[in-house]
Amino acid sequence: MKERAYDPERHAARMAAKQKIMQERIARAQNEKGILLVLTGAGKGKSSSGFGMVARALGHGMKVGIVQFIKGSFTTGEHTFFKDLPNVDYHVMGEGYTWDTQDRERDVQTAEAAWEIASKMLKDPSYDMVLLDELNIALRYDYLNLDRVMDDLHNRPEMQHVTVTGRYAPDVLIELADTVTEMKPLKHAFKDQGVKAQKGVEL
Repeated sequence: MKERAYDPERHAARMAAKQKIMQERIARAQNEKGILLVLTGAGKGKSSSGFGMVARALGHGMKVGIVQFIKGSFTTGEHTFFKDLPNVDYHVMGEGYTWDTQDRERDVQTAEAAWEIASKMLKDPSYDMVLLDELNIALRYDYLNLDRVMDDLHNRPEMQHVTVTGRYAPDVLIELADTVTEMKPLKHAFKDQGVKAQKGVEL
C-alpha cells in the first residue's frame, strides 16, 4: 500500500471531495422511470444478479413476474425459494440447455409460449418488476421474433422495471437498455477445475 494511504488527513480530504461529487450527482438525478437492465457476458452471476433484484423488489412489497426461458429441466434453488412467495408470478418455460433438447422446432414453440406469458406481464402495470431469465439465449438462436420482443419491451408500462439475462445480448437490446452489465469470467470451478455444479452456487 502506498505511503499516502496512511495519512488520515489526506484520506479525509479525498473522501470529502468524493462525497461532494456524489451529492451533486444525486441532486441532478431526479427523474423516475422503469429501468431496463441487461445482464450479459460469459461470466457467472447473470441470473443470480437478476434474482437478487427480485428479492430486493419483494422487500419493498413490489409485485414481480419471472419467466425462465432455458433452465427448465432441473430444479434450482431460486425456483424452490421464490415460486410460492406472495407477489411472485413464476413461470419455468424452458426445457433445458439448447444442447440438451437438440430439437429446434420444439425450442421455438417453447420460447414462443414463454413469450406469450412475458408479453402479458409487459402489458400489465400491476407488475412492478419482470425478470426474463436467459431471454438472450432464445434471441441468439432466433427462437423469437426480435422485433416483437423489442416492441413489447419498449411499450411496457412507464414505471415497470425489467431485467433481461443471458449471454449474447443483441445490440438493439443493449441500445434500448438503461443499464447494461457484462459479466467477464476470470476463473470458473467447472471449466477450469472440473467441479460439477454445486447447490447454492449454480443450482
